[in-house]
Amino acid sequence: MTLQSNSPMKYPKVARLKDVAAFRDRLGELGIELPLDDEILSAEEGSPLAEPMMVGNARIGNRWCIHPMEGWDAKRDGSPTELTLRRWRNFGKSGAKLIWGGEAAAVQPDGRANPNQTLATPSNAEGLKQLLVALENEHASHFGSTDDLLVGLQLTHSGRFCRPNHKVRLEPRIAYHHPLLDEKYGIDPANDAVVWSDDELQRLIDAYVASARVAEKAGFGFVDVKACHGYLLHEFLSARCRQGEFGGDFEGRTRLLKTIIGRIRSECRELLVGVRLSLFDTAPFQTSRETGRPMDYSEHLPYQFGFGVDEDDPLQMNLEEPLRLLDDLVKVGVSMINLTCGSPYYNPHAQRPAFFPPSDGYQPPEDPLTGVFRQIEAVRTCKLRFPQVPMVGTGYTYLQEYLPQVGQALVRDGWVDFVGMGRMVLSYPELPADTLSSGEMSRRLICRTFSDCTTAPRNGMVSGCFPLDGHYKQMPEADTVKSLKKQMRTS
Repeated sequence: MTLQSNSPMKYPKVARLKDVAAFRDRLGELGIELPLDDEILSAEEGSPLAEPMMVGNARIGNRWCIHPMEGWDAKRDGSPTELTLRRWRNFGKSGAKLIWGGEAAAVQPDGRANPNQTLATPSNAEGLKQLLVALENEHASHFGSTDDLLVGLQLTHSGRFCRPNHKVRLEPRIAYHHPLLDEKYGIDPANDAVVWSDDELQRLIDAYVASARVAEKAGFGFVDVKACHGYLLHEFLSARCRQGEFGGDFEGRTRLLKTIIGRIRSECRELLVGVRLSLFDTAPFQTSRETGRPMDYSEHLPYQFGFGVDEDDPLQMNLEEPLRLLDDLVKVGVSMINLTCGSPYYNPHAQRPAFFPPSDGYQPPEDPLTGVFRQIEAVRTCKLRFPQVPMVGTGYTYLQEYLPQVGQALVRDGWVDFVGMGRMVLSYPELPADTLSSGEMSRRLICRTFSDCTTAPRNGMVSGCFPLDGHYKQMPEADTVKSLKKQMRTS
């Protein structure tokens, strides 16, 4: 990744690339060699995205996957509001047959990323069941059956990014003191009270298992033990400077994740287990209205604070340890892997490529298509190493009009098994159903990566697609987001 200037860089918008030929030309200018079909294929026309796949003993009816999309909109007791239920109904009518977790559900109240995050605790068993039933009923009403639908629940603890009592005030619980992230988020490096003790982690393991039992009883087909995006289990993967059994060498840093999975596999035998994993990271970037720049890491070389990072150049990936972890995860019984990268908090351009940055971001330091390809290529590397492991890819929303053409080509060529939709599902939940039924998509509903769905929660509001979803467009928060973006442009 090359950072050239502090002035905002200009890149052509995907929406202005009027046809596949123009899109292919732009990829060529960037030196990107990406499988790309000329047309969207319907199921009748033999779309690879229409092919079923077995995961464990579950038959999944097509290759579309919906990523967890949290709305900051549950009740304070963790149960769903009408906004939460509406989002899950949208997942149901999407036509995707793999619903990866619905949204992040905290395994204990202090692990919430905001006071309105869904809880995966026994006290919210009925709320979780309500979400699942709403999704399944909507799916059945549109597609006749749920026999080939697999729905999971994502289990999480937000760690460094906990906000259980206030929507914008951090109450961090960290794996270790990360010098750059402590500086970025105002954490006192001398305050060891915010660092988990080994005894506390034993109780946390119990909480994950208890949440998995709740999910199993509610009827979910799998749980995702979330290890991505800078949250707790992801942070432990880079805890080289942590003492004790859950830090230090590779075995210590991966022990917490693998112990949780092993316990769930042994105690919840009806559940499949998946892991959404940040496959690689990069150094934290500075919040700015200018072109994104990493924080100064020169005093921290060799870099010991990332996972999947080149220790001599933390802006580059090194997949040696991630590939080793994938091998271990398969051995402890993980049925499928959802691969992502980095964190939306401190390097969103890598994790969530966008033309328009969120309020806590920065102008893109590279054409976002470069970030999309980086993720696709990393997943391909993993798929080549583990061809038998079902894998979900991430980062496709920025492809916009060309998402289906790329997705079906990637699946056909064996680069990935499932094409995951994140932000796109907020603006256009029916995209999988539309493309598979007619080979067409509605251009006016395509996510243009305005980042309002991130800017809103960063400022204490619910998350949704305020520009394109008519329901959110009518909410008072829509005007607030517009004002925030105007301030960002003029600051």
